[in-house]
Amino acid sequence: MSYLGVGVSPGNVPVFHGSNLRVLDKRVRLAELILRCLICALAVVSAVLIGTDTQVKEFFTIKKRAKFTDMKALVFLVVADGIAAAYSFFQLVRCGVSMVRGSVLFNKPLAWAIFSGDQILAYLSMAAVAASVQSAVFSKYGQTELEWMKTCTLFGKFCNQIGEGVATSVVMTLSTLILSAISAFSLFRLYGDKGKESGRW
Repeated sequence: MSYLGVGVSPGNVPVFHGSNLRVLDKRVRLAELILRCLICALAVVSAVLIGTDTQVKEFFTIKKRAKFTDMKALVFLVVADGIAAAYSFFQLVRCGVSMVRGSVLFNKPLAWAIFSGDQILAYLSMAAVAASVQSAVFSKYGQTELEWMKTCTLFGKFCNQIGEGVATSVVMTLSTLILSAISAFSLFRLYGDKGKESGRW
């Protein structure tokens, strides 16, 4: 039995056939392309915002310069952003080539490699953002129990630009999570009944 090109398996699981599967493939490819482009752009913007941020304050005759290397969490975030940008650009080229050719063999080893890379990117981005947010909170509010002062009261401009960079990285991280779900879908559907049919990109 089928309705509008969707068959129903004995286990009542919808199975897509023919043209519907091709339409789904195109939508998945387009979503992947857009997300990879977005991740690459956001990673570059975040790395530039944080990496170029600096502010000099003069206390009597002493000048103190605040820069992102003063906080190791921000260094980690800039490195993670650089890795995300490079990886996303590489995958963006692969997606573009596959869309131009129209039919590129998408086998299981390649699908596993892309899935693994996207998972690593998502976890790396989450770890870097989490560490940076924690450091940002300490800088903004301090920690009286440990006698850590509020550095943002002294370096307001520096903290504002860092906040913009971290916020950009948060959006990038959310995009990597969505992308990892898409790559998981692309991988595990190769193991379904229609895996061979949907195995060409």
